[in-house]
Amino acid sequence: MSDTFHTPASVDPRLLEVLICPVTRGKLTYDRERQELVSKGAKLAYQIRDGVPIMLPEEARALD
Repeated sequence: MSDTFHTPASVDPRLLEVLICPVTRGKLTYDRERQELVSKGAKLAYQIRDGVPIMLPEEARALD
């Protein structure tokens, strides 16, 4: 058994249907290049690490 994780090249569209921004409760969009889920309403980008979205506002990157 390997402990190596592989980040998927894309996010399952079904995941985007269920995940919401924890701040605004709004929709998220997927930024494939940066491997982030973006909340335009909250102006935050949530990183995806090892295929797992990190949905903590304090861990999110602020957008300009």
